[in-house]
Amino acid sequence: MVELKTPAEIERMRAAGRAVAGALAAVKKEAAAGMTLRELDAVARDVLRSAGAVSLFEGYQPTFATSPFSGVICTSVNDAVLHGPPGDLVLQDGDLLNVDCGASIDGWCADSAISFSVGTPRAEDLELVATTEEALAAGIAAAVPGNRLGDISAAIGRVGKAAGVGTNLDFGGHGIGRRMHEDPHIPNGGRPGRGLKLRPGHVFAIEPWFWSGPGSTYLIDDDGWTLRSADTTRGAHAEHTVAVTEDGPQILTLL
Repeated sequence: MVELKTPAEIERMRAAGRAVAGALAAVKKEAAAGMTLRELDAVARDVLRSAGAVSLFEGYQPTFATSPFSGVICTSVNDAVLHGPPGDLVLQDGDLLNVDCGASIDGWCADSAISFSVGTPRAEDLELVATTEEALAAGIAAAVPGNRLGDISAAIGRVGKAAGVGTNLDFGGHGIGRRMHEDPHIPNGGRPGRGLKLRPGHVFAIEPWFWSGPGSTYLIDDDGWTLRSADTTRGAHAEHTVAVTEDGPQILTLL
């Protein structure tokens, strides 16, 4: 796990974070009914290229995947919530779209995700996205020196439990720095006061993801990547790369 030692190192990660934030903002602006996920991937690809950033996703193949990832963003629609490759699926009015992006500049990494409705939103989707963003804010607020890693997890879990949404602990936040996925794993639920003691210089990708239904079981599509709810309820995902500092948590994936 990286521990940033100087403000200059934080700024290097922030440069990668701005590129990621710019790609996500461009995708959200361009997303519309009738577009394919592959077309949105091209939008993000252009932004990263213009920023001099290298995608962390394209060609990535963790142990659970059966093939390398094929795009620069994950695009998961409706009951899919994580890891969806950007293919030829055509977006429809009212779809709930989760977009995840990771990139590096000069070897420093950043990772972020957003969820939003395409066209006319459903009220329940807006509520789910708001809950997920509230959980992200709670997790970030807990990322302060002296707290424990479990305090981040517990803060996220409390929001999810209060909202009655489906939560799964298999995938979650993680350390990030010179590599996209570094130790430790940060589940989206747990007990406070446990785990790693947080120090200035620690950097984490904090990423709650929930389903609107109470279930926590997921299925993996035949593509070997797309993770979707077993009960077909819709999912939302939110993520920022966050540095622990003496002055409080700093979000590095903002424009």
